[in-house]
Amino acid sequence: MSLGPLMVDVAGAELTFEDIEVLRHPLVGSVILFTRNYQNPKQIAALCDAIRAVRTPHLLIAVDHEGGRVQRFREGFTRLPAVRLLGRRFDVDRREGLRAAQWAGWLMAAELRAVGVDFSFAPCVDLDYGVSEIIGDRAFHRDPDATGALAAAYLAGMRGAGMAAVAKHFPGHGAVTTDSHVALPVDRRPFADMEPDLRPYRLLIDNQLAGVLAAHVVYPAVDPLPASLSKRWISEILRGALGFHGCVFADDLTMAGAAAFGTAAERVRLAIEAGCDVLPICNDRPAVLAVLREVEPDISTPASQARLVRMRARGEPPDEVGTSAERREALETMASLSAAPPLVLTEGLS
Repeated sequence: MSLGPLMVDVAGAELTFEDIEVLRHPLVGSVILFTRNYQNPKQIAALCDAIRAVRTPHLLIAVDHEGGRVQRFREGFTRLPAVRLLGRRFDVDRREGLRAAQWAGWLMAAELRAVGVDFSFAPCVDLDYGVSEIIGDRAFHRDPDATGALAAAYLAGMRGAGMAAVAKHFPGHGAVTTDSHVALPVDRRPFADMEPDLRPYRLLIDNQLAGVLAAHVVYPAVDPLPASLSKRWISEILRGALGFHGCVFADDLTMAGAAAFGTAAERVRLAIEAGCDVLPICNDRPAVLAVLREVEPDISTPASQARLVRMRARGEPPDEVGTSAERREALETMASLSAAPPLVLTEGLS
């Protein structure tokens, strides 16, 4: 059975009968985990094993695990700093900032891989314009070239641990105040003024970026649809003008930023038509069941399925991640940064 385009969640720390039935559906290809799914490293590893056992080839497993305010697994995992601290280190010493970013990416990926997670939705490459309610210290920097350099180092660290990176939120969420979890943000800048937001993507694509997550933000000077549902943004600009050949994820299709664009099934079809490969539906099991009933199972293309397969973790997890020399150096580097801010979590893609 091939991997379908839907990314779904599961109820708790163990799979329920309904979870298993949903995961067996051919429209489903990946699972996203949240804080409610986590108790400790041993338990989450067992849950990942159970998810993998449902189908062959196994479903992909993802999590939002950036550090700072967005880190789903806490006790038993290193509390990672917000990436703004990496930007501050970069401003003081470029070389040390890039080194810290690479170790942050490696540590995040190594700890997740050790429990069976394939990939994390990181790094966030939105620019820090100082206005966004949801981005804030999740941004590396205000400067696009600094952001691109730090994100490329972070990507290299993830790759060193065998994990693919997913840059977000394309084409840029940092210049709008509204949080797309609760409303539909509108960025009225002309396309030419968005070149700084696109610059980090250009650099990451040149560095074999595997995944991009598209924002539920409307840029009316470009398209009346949000980027996540826009053929103009996904197929023409991201894949065409920027030359991206990897996997495109829509942001969570249950978020308020997407809710105005039809039923869950209609949003799924719009995202597929726009060129998205993976369509997350989080924290709304009735919406998932409606999509499974109403959407044709062959909605995605073989090329799209192949792009999703390339998100699978590669190689063996880093050996003895708990005691390795690499881990010790990564922890020392993280400790050299100032203390991470308190974690404030929301149950949805961030």
